[in-house]
Amino acid sequence: MPTIKETVKLSGRGIHSGLPVNMVIKPSKKYGIFFQRTDLKGAKSIPARFDNVGDTKMRNTTIGTLAGPHVQTIEHLMAALFMAGIDSAIISIDGPETPILDGSAVKFYRAISHAGKTSGKLKRIIVRRPVIVRAAEVLRSLPFGTRFKIWLYNFISGHKSNGFVKLSPGESDILNIKATLVYPEKIIGHQSYIYSFDGTKDSIKDFVKNIAAARTFGKFSEWEYLKARGMGRGADETNVIALNDRGDGTLNKVFWPDEFVRHKIIDAIGDMFTSGGIIVGNLESYKGSHAMNNLVLRKLFSNPDNYEIID
Repeated sequence: MPTIKETVKLSGRGIHSGLPVNMVIKPSKKYGIFFQRTDLKGAKSIPARFDNVGDTKMRNTTIGTLAGPHVQTIEHLMAALFMAGIDSAIISIDGPETPILDGSAVKFYRAISHAGKTSGKLKRIIVRRPVIVRAAEVLRSLPFGTRFKIWLYNFISGHKSNGFVKLSPGESDILNIKATLVYPEKIIGHQSYIYSFDGTKDSIKDFVKNIAAARTFGKFSEWEYLKARGMGRGADETNVIALNDRGDGTLNKVFWPDEFVRHKIIDAIGDMFTSGGIIVGNLESYKGSHAMNNLVLRKLFSNPDNYEIID
């Protein structure tokens, strides 16, 4: 049950609310990552678990319920906690979402790893049988009006809702991730990236060097639409890769031509860590999403024959 050694304080603004937010990561003697909303009097702590994910529609992972205490956009922070080897912490936060910082996981990871951790290892969750979630399953769970809007967008843009996320048995003690993006925008197009985590310093260095700084992305022309609907009010060129209206370039510099799919590796790692440990197996994400990431974990844990937990 490794926890953080020293308290870490991080401040910024929420990417959706645009409001200032302060966050403090503190050591804990209780297993699990828990958020505590300090701005809500008497609010209970919110476990960062897959079965407590209440919403994924805002292009992020939200724990808790939107009608009650919740915290949005936890995936970048969760990825950083995973890479730092910390599975137990209390995170005090004075708003409904984590600070977006620069839109990646690198600043979270640097602050957390600098604070150090206590001894211990993350539990291993061995995938014993394959489980798969397809985009159609997520679409069927949405209201009719939302499904129609997605269908209309796909019809106009040429985008197809044929994505999937699959977990399958793999090598001992290794999490293999293959993420693939297929976008109509020329600057993205078809991108794939493979990353393997085995807990060694080399695999952590690989993440820090080649993945951690990859930022979230979106079309600049969509920002006003999103902001009018309570999303993306804190987004700008300092924390989002902004695609131009033609989709053949960006308004700010990219670190790698395939930075877009590298960011999806961050999202996948963060979402998988809501399992509470290391998923040991193969994770394939083809045009994946936070919703599919969460649903594949729910499917995995729905049957004890699908997995084995080793503390």
